[in-house]
Amino acid sequence: MNIKTEYWKKAEITWRRCLDLVFPARCPICDKPAPFPELICPGCKVKPVRIKPPRCLKCGKHIENETEEYCRGCRMAVHSFEQGRSLFLYQSVAASIYRFKYAGRQEYASFYGEQIVRELGGTIRAWRPDALVPVPIHFTRRRERGYNQAEVLAGEIGKRTGIPVERSLLGRVKKTLPQKLLDDAGRQNNLKRAFKINRNDVKLKRVIIVDDIYTTGSTIDACAVTLKRAGVEKVYFITVAIGKELL
Repeated sequence: MNIKTEYWKKAEITWRRCLDLVFPARCPICDKPAPFPELICPGCKVKPVRIKPPRCLKCGKHIENETEEYCRGCRMAVHSFEQGRSLFLYQSVAASIYRFKYAGRQEYASFYGEQIVRELGGTIRAWRPDALVPVPIHFTRRRERGYNQAEVLAGEIGKRTGIPVERSLLGRVKKTLPQKLLDDAGRQNNLKRAFKINRNDVKLKRVIIVDDIYTTGSTIDACAVTLKRAGVEKVYFITVAIGKELL
């Protein structure tokens, strides 16, 4: 490490210490101030359930039957993305995701991004992406929340991997209903023509879509279809959390 790099590293640590005294980072699990320089309370580290093998070869969900290569959802559906991976089982971090998404806890993205790169960094590099593309939200929702949680997360992953983040490539032109309120058919209809490309000439060939949650894949599929129509050849996804395998 050269002198200049070490200087800036120490300066960043000092700045983080000062910032932490005034605005302490919140633990993404219990929401209490996390002890500096940790991003999560020591006792909370074991609470999120991590997705372990065997995994679906398509969406990455944990599958109960290790003789199967794909989860039931991926056996029943034809997805437009190539592959995806997620970090945690959604049910174990549902409250955390809710606060991250709706309660202004943008600082959770530092922990999510750090853990994603630590555990899924090899997979991300193997996909050889040209860019990270956050799932966009409608401008009215962005105005209400003040931010797009997928964009904040993509920024943290990009900062740690050096992969460019295309924040404005995809746009959301339709204010859709929350996907959790709909059945599978309703989710697909809800997202028809919901996204658009904001650029005339897309030169990216391989991208990773970034979002907070993967459930049935309807949102990722809708984004993937839009991207591929614009010339993208391979689309992957990374999310913080994913649901259980359909039974």
